[in-house]
Amino acid sequence: MPDFRSIAVALAPSILVVAAPAGAEPSTQAGAISVAQVTQMLDQAPGNRMAQQVLTAYLAGVGEAAGVLLDLGDAPCRRPLTLSAEEARHAIGAAPTRTFAATPLIVSDMLARAGCRR
Repeated sequence: MPDFRSIAVALAPSILVVAAPAGAEPSTQAGAISVAQVTQMLDQAPGNRMAQQVLTAYLAGVGEAAGVLLDLGDAPCRRPLTLSAEEARHAIGAAPTRTFAATPLIVSDMLARAGCRR
């Protein structure tokens, strides 16, 4: 079975490529999307259409990639995968730092909530 965390980290930068506005939060040192970046998107999305579109694209990409990997790895889940802005915020809330990679935290949380066996 594939290592979902490694694959998610590898896919994250290719899922979403957006020009960073001035004042944007930094990526991780490895170039992955950071907890700070996702938090910034979550905070700005309610009042900023561009942030809402970027957040939607990011969460959709993460969710779809995780689903494809589960299908390829034939990993059974007790419930369907779900991913909302609130679930993403909860998942990254456990990050040790704001510069930590967000995608592996979100994917791990999705798998746990769906009761997936890895």
